[in-house]
Amino acid sequence: MHDLKSIRDNPAAFDAGLARRGVSPQSAAILELDARRRAAQTTFQDLQARRNDASKQIGQIKRQGGDCEALMAEVAALKEQIPALEDEDRALGAEIETILASLPNLPDDSIPDGPDESANVEIRRWGTPREFDFTPLDHDALGEKLGMDFDGAARLSGARFVVLKGQMARLQRAIGQFMLDIQTGEHGYTEIDPPLMIKDQAAFGTGQLPKFSEDLFKTNTGHWLIPTAEVPLTNLVADQILDEKDLPLRMTALTPCFRSEAGSAGKDTRGMIRQHQFHKVEMVSVVHPDRSDEEHERMTKCAETVLQRLGLPYRVVVLCAGDTGFCARKTYDIEVWLPGQQRYREISSCSNCGEFQARRMKARFRPEGEKNTRAVHTLNGSGLAVGRTLVAVLENYQQADGSITVPEALRPYLGGVERIG
Repeated sequence: MHDLKSIRDNPAAFDAGLARRGVSPQSAAILELDARRRAAQTTFQDLQARRNDASKQIGQIKRQGGDCEALMAEVAALKEQIPALEDEDRALGAEIETILASLPNLPDDSIPDGPDESANVEIRRWGTPREFDFTPLDHDALGEKLGMDFDGAARLSGARFVVLKGQMARLQRAIGQFMLDIQTGEHGYTEIDPPLMIKDQAAFGTGQLPKFSEDLFKTNTGHWLIPTAEVPLTNLVADQILDEKDLPLRMTALTPCFRSEAGSAGKDTRGMIRQHQFHKVEMVSVVHPDRSDEEHERMTKCAETVLQRLGLPYRVVVLCAGDTGFCARKTYDIEVWLPGQQRYREISSCSNCGEFQARRMKARFRPEGEKNTRAVHTLNGSGLAVGRTLVAVLENYQQADGSITVPEALRPYLGGVERIG
């Protein structure tokens, strides 16, 4: 969340950061509650000190055989007042925490202003979209003949699901394994196999709760299904104090992900672009605050490597303040070219969250030679979304007869198969 001391020190900067996200000023309300809480704490401390002092005096007077009724009455009155102040302190603290928990991270100074994706800025492109001598098809039209079964999935589970059969299932598995091998073998990420269900506190730590509960699926045991492996991976450092020498931590996982897509009614209802269940290779870094900007660039390049090896054209855009996710201070989206749609579509988001998630999780490190601790910085990114990569391979490598040429990088994972269909 946000550092209350920083808000006290520079409320105008806090409100200015929120304004870039389209959020109304909050510092005055927060600081008014903070002032009331600190006043209650001061009064509590004064009364507590007076009660302790009066209790000592009562003991001395009793030993001397004197009259201490007045002091005893004062202590009794103080004893009644103190719990109310403690309750007020807790209530005001909870109110402040509720407000802070609902507010997004402040955007980095380097990102562009703007209300939505229309203000995002392209910063580079890689690859040239293929020129077809026939009209390229969407992946769902291609996939129907190759083992991509949307009708069967609808009978089983409803909309926004797919059943992959035979070569399609094998190709998706190959893509995921290929990504993991790059991120672990070449980029130094440690592979993790995390739980797919999490508790409230974990979802709070990475910012899904309380604001985005409608985007999640909840079980009848009170657990939440993970929307991405970012949640369990990042929370592995929750409530921990790390040694500076252990940073950076880099973790990756290939997992199913589950999203309700509550805010996406009518969007991408056909095909595999936006589903309730999908696979993704996630990358998470936990780093020294002085290294997070550098790590952000590194992580984005790690994601780009996968697309380059597959020969898939893409572009990288930096998101504007109004389009940046709740927990992020800066995000790069990587968008792959889909010839069936004649447009670039997001296939990875790489975000630097600064200390925002770490403060929610109480994830800290102790600088070498120091007693005090500092919040770590956390980053997350897709390396990549497996289903969307499958879509990109189908559309970019399709042939006129509906078959798919397998990218050379994937052929070892498919027993040398060069063509599907």
